[in-house]
Amino acid sequence: MLNQKPANFYNFLLYIFVVLLISGCAAQQQPQGGPRDVTPPVLVKALPANKTRNFVAKEIDLEFDEFIKLTNQYQEITMSPTMEKAPEYTSNKKKLRIVFKDTLHKNTTYVINFGKSIQDVNESNVMKNFTYVFSTGPHIDSLSISGSVTNTLTQEKEKDITVMLFPLKQDSLLFGKKKPSIFTTTDSSGNFSLNNLHEDKYRIYALKEASPDKIFNNDNELIGFLKKPIDLKSDTKNVKLNLFKQFPEKFRFAEKRFDVDGKMLFVFNKALIKPSLKIIYPADINNQKYVEFSKTKDTASVYVKYMNFDSIRVAIYDNNKPVDTTYLLKSKKEVFLRVFNFKYNISNDKLKPGEDLKITSNLPIETINSAQISLKEDSITLATSDYTLQKDTGNTKFLTLKYRWRQNAKYELIFNEGAFTDIYGDKNKYAAKKFQSDKTENYSTLTVKVTVPDTSKAYVVELLNDQKTILQSNAITKSTSLVYKNYLTGKYMVRVIYDENRNGKWDSGNVHLKKQPENIWINEKEITLRPNWEAEEPITVPKEPITP
Repeated sequence: MLNQKPANFYNFLLYIFVVLLISGCAAQQQPQGGPRDVTPPVLVKALPANKTRNFVAKEIDLEFDEFIKLTNQYQEITMSPTMEKAPEYTSNKKKLRIVFKDTLHKNTTYVINFGKSIQDVNESNVMKNFTYVFSTGPHIDSLSISGSVTNTLTQEKEKDITVMLFPLKQDSLLFGKKKPSIFTTTDSSGNFSLNNLHEDKYRIYALKEASPDKIFNNDNELIGFLKKPIDLKSDTKNVKLNLFKQFPEKFRFAEKRFDVDGKMLFVFNKALIKPSLKIIYPADINNQKYVEFSKTKDTASVYVKYMNFDSIRVAIYDNNKPVDTTYLLKSKKEVFLRVFNFKYNISNDKLKPGEDLKITSNLPIETINSAQISLKEDSITLATSDYTLQKDTGNTKFLTLKYRWRQNAKYELIFNEGAFTDIYGDKNKYAAKKFQSDKTENYSTLTVKVTVPDTSKAYVVELLNDQKTILQSNAITKSTSLVYKNYLTGKYMVRVIYDENRNGKWDSGNVHLKKQPENIWINEKEITLRPNWEAEEPITVPKEPITP
């Protein structure tokens, strides 16, 4: 007779099986992470339907495929034509409700532009340029204007630019004062399309905003426009808008302050041609001031030797003509911290072959103690008679060290404590700079042979590096060869300005005066310079485009 297992034994096995089964199921989890959701909400239902004719509803219900939220709805959402009492917009989960607070006009096409207001809840993905269109009559306006927006200086298409449309009869009343009721934004390729328009004359603008109010009211915003209005009777395509930063019409101080070292900084909203500054109070310190203007001539740094005043008033001049005055307040007991710092014309510890060493102090230098300055070549201290250190006569912050640098030699310039004394009597701490004279074979010569289309006009040829920084600028009026010597190996490009007023620089436009900026052309070919190479590049400048 076989042995019988007790019943509780089988119950125990069953218990273990169930526990393992539950544990296995509990261990199964949703995979973590995964790609981030980048898809904006999608409209799945509208009541009444989008593009409804003979519209009579008092409200609109829109349903999306995911939870939504409204962002900056008062700045982003517009209705055209504008209603005296704005509709009410509310969102709840996947739905958006629009309730009209005013009576709709008969036989009128209405366009509700949501701009960038509709976003999903989780990732804030924006549903761009969504419009809801309806007509209170049997016809829906269907005309359109399309085109592209380009940055004038870079000649590159710009995305997320607001393109605005104003009926001509409203343009002078609304532009720069109120946001438009008709607008869209450019896509990733810089293209735009304004749809469901009725026959009318319009002004069109492109705006790269500093703040999302769709109003051109900031000097730092980029603007583009067409000189002539668009007489819209049929679909208008290939509208080209060129963005530029407008040269401000009125001068003002954008910023003014005392820095921690006692320097007074005055920042202007626009560059001046030949700026100068005078201290008009206290008048007795005007003759001991030190003024430095930035290369862009839109910033003045002012140092005064004696700081025992509680307020100061300065006057700004341009070409010796008064521009504006301003003041700064200061406590007589205010304490400033001054520490000498030095900059050099050295890149990656290498000095360009054939160049002198340029030294720039952050503070104006009153005296130099040459005994506290030394220059070492391969760890050997050179005699002071072997090199010369000169202070710039026009700028007491600039020094030039002249020496016949040897390739492969290692140099160290040492400023011991007390080598320099600034105009306030402060002395420098110990500072040292190590460097080498770079090898000539690391540099190249580029000759650009420029052919111009019209010798009766003027041009400015600019050489730019791969960071689009201007390295050299040449004004020309005829076909010529431009030689760029001792440029590091790398990638370069050539930009040409059609210099309409022959002043040797690019001039911006003015939207209020309906003046377009000077045209720019960029050579498509990127120029690559190799080590120890003499390159030659022919460039044929095309005819200047006609700016609409």
